Amino acid sequence: MKKLGLLLCALAIHGLLNSQTPNSAENSDADALAKQLQNPIASLISVPFQFNFDFGVGPSDGSRMTLNIQPVIPISISEDWNLIGRIILPVISQNDVFGNSGNQFGVSDAVVSGFFSPKAPTSGGLIWGAGPVLLVPTATDRLLGSEKFGIGPTAVILKQAGSLTFGGLINHIWSVAGSKERADVNATFFQPFLAKNFTGGYALALNTELTYNWDNNTTSGNLHLIGSKVFTIGKQMTQFILGPRIPYGNGNTAKWGIRTGFVLLFPK
Repeated sequence: MKKLGLLLCALAIHGLLNSQTPNSAENSDADALAKQLQNPIASLISVPFQFNFDFGVGPSDGSRMTLNIQPVIPISISEDWNLIGRIILPVISQNDVFGNSGNQFGVSDAVVSGFFSPKAPTSGGLIWGAGPVLLVPTATDRLLGSEKFGIGPTAVILKQAGSLTFGGLINHIWSVAGSKERADVNATFFQPFLAKNFTGGYALALNTELTYNWDNNTTSGNLHLIGSKVFTIGKQMTQFILGPRIPYGNGNTAKWGIRTGFVLLFPK
């Protein structure tokens, strides 16, 4: 698993270095897209493929690769409002993450969010959105999911000041149906973020993804420092991301990790 993670990172970097060199107009487009990508509820169709590699998981030093497929689709619902649909569908390959539990591969539970968001920022420059979030039990293996259907609220607020973007996303999910043999879901997810954009479609972002389970008082988090670059492959605008994944919390048993991936962009 470790070799696979490093190989994918190397292939992604090779593809980036051999991608088409943009002209000044394309650089301007890349800068604009890179800034939009710092906004989780931007009016931009995007399809991220995010690879998370976790190593040294649990007492048996297990490993896990999570590919999050995360399409974001904005829909104009009135003159002043958008509905931003966001789906996170994890595909997981893991080995001995629960002790000597063997290997599992398949789809995990999907998280579906809908943010109702004003098309224009507030007078103070704040961008915000709020709506429902659903936990859908799509897992193909009981060790990859909760076997629960859940629902709750979600919200995001941010501000973009020049080349800086800062804000946070939060949701809370309660399980309302599913297997009675599995533990209930009662968890809060919080993701504060800070990003700096640079000329040429480059960006550097710092965020943490923290989940708190209220029923057993466990905290699972990962800190990310992610470098990214918007570039063109043929006519396809794409963003490449890469950075360390630092685990923390009494519910996260991994020792270290890597995040990499790419985002397909479909500007209007």
